[in-house]
Amino acid sequence: MTDFSHHRGYSAMFKEGQMTLGLFFPIESYTGPVPLMDLQQQIESAKLAERYGFSALFFRDVFLNVPSFGDTGHIYDPWVFMGYVMAHTSRIALATGSIVSTLRHPLHVAKAAASADHLSGGRLVLGLATGDRPSEFSAFASSLEKRQALFRESLEVSRRVWSEDFPDISTERVEMTGGDLLPKPPLKNIPVLVTGNSRQSVEWIAEHADGWLYYPQNVKQQAHTINTWRSLTPSFKPFSQSLYLDLAEDPEEPPTPIHLGLRTGHRFLIEYLDSLQAIGVNHVGLNLKYGRRPAHEVVQELGEYVVTHFPAH
Repeated sequence: MTDFSHHRGYSAMFKEGQMTLGLFFPIESYTGPVPLMDLQQQIESAKLAERYGFSALFFRDVFLNVPSFGDTGHIYDPWVFMGYVMAHTSRIALATGSIVSTLRHPLHVAKAAASADHLSGGRLVLGLATGDRPSEFSAFASSLEKRQALFRESLEVSRRVWSEDFPDISTERVEMTGGDLLPKPPLKNIPVLVTGNSRQSVEWIAEHADGWLYYPQNVKQQAHTINTWRSLTPSFKPFSQSLYLDLAEDPEEPPTPIHLGLRTGHRFLIEYLDSLQAIGVNHVGLNLKYGRRPAHEVVQELGEYVVTHFPAH
């Protein structure tokens, strides 16, 4: 297992017994599936997040606008958009939440990830997922039924071409001999988070991933999930989750549930995040889509009152 303690992205996000906060792009609130994605505003909010001590910015991989799913993410290709954000930031981790590895050729995933990690000075934390939108699988003429195997293949190929020189690889989508993938990541590996279960067993994820990126649950359920994870990972592997947040203007406003998250003032939010840290959550990626306030204003308030309790390492 690779020691990622000197990997800039991983070490900014993760430390045993502690928790940090990140933000999902688009950093804005919007109704319907398509965000405004004003690039100047996105970059200003990203730079503000970096200054205040958020540990990560998350990039999503949504290929098509399918209105029934209600969300197109940040519209732009994640690798292209990451390069743009990378050029405007210097310290914050660049995390994918997540790359759909089943719909991308394994060598494309491996080369894009190695390039991003190299060019950013080791800031990439690579979240991978199988994908779950049937219309996208149809568009790529890919099989939903093969997702489990294709996901494993992609990770296996990436690990080998990152670490080995001129490997001979024979898998369903790769017949590679006599060639080498460049660049190699600085550590000859990149920290990989598996998203949800990705059609794998928890045992497989614990053995093959460097961390787990999960979904929000109530604290009791999440504690049970984390206890299972810790029982399977004798050496520290971080547990992360997403959370949709509608930050109220009144800091004292009590919580009310929203889709995959909550609306509340920042005082209860701190208490809630404390409870997640106490059960072993190492990172929470906040999504502001359902907020009622301008996102830039919310990032500033979070930075002044909340992130100080959970700063980047």
